[in-house]
Amino acid sequence: MPKQNPEHAPDAEQRILDAARRVFIRRGTAGARMQEIAAEADVNPALLHYYFRSKDRLAERVFMDAAGRLFHALAPVVSADEPLEEIVEQFVQRYIDEVRRSPFIPGYVIAELHHHPERVPALLKRILGNEPSAVGRATLNGLRARLADAAAAGTMRAVTPEQFLVSMAGLVVFPFVARPILSAVLQLDDDDAFGRFLDQRRAELPGFILNALRP
Repeated sequence: MPKQNPEHAPDAEQRILDAARRVFIRRGTAGARMQEIAAEADVNPALLHYYFRSKDRLAERVFMDAAGRLFHALAPVVSADEPLEEIVEQFVQRYIDEVRRSPFIPGYVIAELHHHPERVPALLKRILGNEPSAVGRATLNGLRARLADAAAAGTMRAVTPEQFLVSMAGLVVFPFVARPILSAVLQLDDDDAFGRFLDQRRAELPGFILNALRP
């Protein structure tokens, strides 16, 4: 393949990012090789170093882009001054809508966070525009007040905001990280079948979560 000049490859950076994402998913970040990413992107290997300098920098950019899209879609929902019913519905629907376009994101993000937990503060600060601890406290305090009001009114049982968030996130994440198991057990053996399953879950899960909170 002829050598390419970075100035003559306006889409090279995005092609490299797309290729790196595919290779990292296939091989894992540790097992990926820059040569394979270059071949996947159909670019000269020198362009990878021109744009990203090293595999670590490329891996961090891919991770930040992938996790950023997901957190950017969800962060405003859990911090919104809306009724709990609206928060649950919007969280479930936005998560499923976002992830079904890039179903690799949950597994990839979780794996990367296990291997590189130091990336979490930088990721959250970039997305939230503030210190994660401050945003987290504000979010939890807002949820705590709404949960307490609902419990006092008798419309929901008492639950902490931490348990509320983790339970909601766990229920919506699980089908994506466990898709191979679900596909085998539930015979969701193609994209259409899994898509219909997600449509049903998108419609039913908010009610399931809210009913679980009823007194």
